[in-house]
Amino acid sequence: MTDTLLNHRAEGPASAPPLLLGPSLGTSSALWDKVAPELSITHRVVRWDLPGHGGSAPGLIGPGATVGDLAGLVLALADSLGVERFTYAGVSLGGAVGLHLAVHHPERVESLAVICSSAHFNGRRPWEERAERVRREGLGWLLESANSRWFTGDFTVPELLRDHAEADPQAYAACCDALAAFDLRDRLDSITARTLLVAGRADPATPPPHLREIADAVPGAALVELPGASHLAPAQCPEAVLTALRAHLGGGAGRGMEVRREVLGDAHVDRAQARQTPFTARFQDFISRYAWGEIWTDPTLSRRERSMITLTALVAHGHYDELAMHVRAARRNGLTPEEIGAVLLQTAVYCGVPAANSAFATAQRVLAEEDPVAEEG
Repeated sequence: MTDTLLNHRAEGPASAPPLLLGPSLGTSSALWDKVAPELSITHRVVRWDLPGHGGSAPGLIGPGATVGDLAGLVLALADSLGVERFTYAGVSLGGAVGLHLAVHHPERVESLAVICSSAHFNGRRPWEERAERVRREGLGWLLESANSRWFTGDFTVPELLRDHAEADPQAYAACCDALAAFDLRDRLDSITARTLLVAGRADPATPPPHLREIADAVPGAALVELPGASHLAPAQCPEAVLTALRAHLGGGAGRGMEVRREVLGDAHVDRAQARQTPFTARFQDFISRYAWGEIWTDPTLSRRERSMITLTALVAHGHYDELAMHVRAARRNGLTPEEIGAVLLQTAVYCGVPAANSAFATAQRVLAEEDPVAEEG
């Protein structure tokens, strides 16, 4: 805990795209326990605690705080980590912080996911009354209804209930002040970040119409509604939330197709699409989403490095038709004929001379198509 920065937990490769995860009022970063480890496979995940929650100091905000104040603390955290531009996902109050960042600091937000949240929280009065009572009586009276407000049926997460009980009442009340003053409905159409809205159909606090309102106003936004999910969807329905976030964060098949064209060339992709049938359509979608939308977009390795690895793997398994395609891709990714030759020579040692012999023949043919002189040389 520090007196100047939000408490946070970072997971995943430092070189991966940054993803900041914001919590709901009364919870801590533990809200993301079933989601963050999976997301950290492809992203540098940073979960943070609200002031007075989890490990964050209560004095980071005070009476009359705003969502803008919380957003400022998130930006200060990002700055301290050397993160200039990031993807953001948040639940409830954490989602409101994301909306504020997307409206007021669009240069910092790569894409946005707003989960079980709203552009307004039903006016000032209920939150002002809650803040006043919490300052007077503490949080005990709220704990009685926490499970029914957060989850459906008998589902519960004891750790989150404990976080609620241990939150600092003054900081909690200041967060209520922020919710009371929050209303971005007239600014939603200015959001330029690619935006996903996730609603829990059984959420009593921010029911689906709140998320639909945002989706209708933000240009190009997508909306997912989760059956059976209440207010803390990442805790109750982690797999459903993961599915929605993975598609959003990876850019889906659209981003995959873009990268596929950049690496393999329009002519090849156009031919592949022309040959597509109903029988192969799902496989083509799988390739676009998984191979090109997730693996080839991961910045941990450069495209040059990925080309060298791919050439080696194709030689090892004798996939020479695919090898020809990826020799062309390697040239697009910046490898010289000499570097391609060096990769294939390496395969002679580790994959076998016969495999390398066939690989050199394939590469020679492809490179000759690019430069007829190469065949003579």
